[in-house]
This record gives sequence, C-alpha cells and structure tokens, in this order.
Amino acid sequence: MKAKSKVQISNRRASFDYEFLETFTAGIQLVGTEIKSIRAGKASLVDAFCYFDTRGQLYVKGMNISQYFWGSWGQHEPVRDRKLLLTKRELRHLRQEVKLKGNTIVAVKLFIADNGYAKLVIALAKGKKEYDKRQTIREKDIRRSLERDL
Repeated sequence: MKAKSKVQISNRRASFDYEFLETFTAGIQLVGTEIKSIRAGKASLVDAFCYFDTRGQLYVKGMNISQYFWGSWGQHEPVRDRKLLLTKRELRHLRQEVKLKGNTIVAVKLFIADNGYAKLVIALAKGKKEYDKRQTIREKDIRRSLERDL
C-alpha cells in the first residue's frame, strides 16, 4: 500500500481573478528531475495558464518547477511549456470554448495522484470584472463574520 501524498500546490489568485465554468484533471508530461521537485513541493502556479499550439495540443505556460536541489545531473529548465494530457473529446471541447470571447484556461491545482503521477487541475474560466471581485470580497467577509459569531 502506498503512502498518501500530501503535495497539493494551488493557485489561490486564480479563484479571485476568474470565475470557473468547468474543471478538468490533466496529466503532465515531465522530464528529468521535475517529478522529484514536485514531490518536494517546489513548484508554483502563480502565472500559469494554458494554450493550444498549432497541432491542437494543450500546453501549460508559466508553471515554475524549481530545479532539484539534490544533485546536478539531469536538471531541467524551471520555467518551460509542459504538455498536458487529456482525451480528444476534452481537448475538442476546450478548444471550442476558448474561441468564445473572454474564456481562458487557467491552472488551479497541482497534486500527486494515488498512482504516483503528477496531475494538474485546470479550469475553463471567464475573467471577473472589478465589481465582481468586490462582491467576492464582500461575501467572504460576511461568511467569516458569521463563522465568528457561532
């Protein structure tokens, strides 16, 4: 029996800037020591977003996986475009939705699955306007004050 992995790297800014329409769990194509760095928790999704290349494949851009600290052989480039692994149906659906005005794909959470593979949760999202962000802050404050009163 494998031990449960506690690695969960999230992009908290994404939920503030975007309204999530749908979420998908995608595999990531990694090279070299990237999986070791992810297991050590040395990754960041701060400016990560997804795009389609000319061949219709989905890539994540801006995801930072730090170089592995224990050794120098087989090191990887920290910020590079990484291919995401989804089914053809999911890729076709995402491609159609991204063509609509205002829709984008953002990286939400990076985790290690039970089988040991790194997975990335991506969301089809629509950008929030300034007044939507203020409304979100207001709702959080109300929720927090209600929890304090209980």
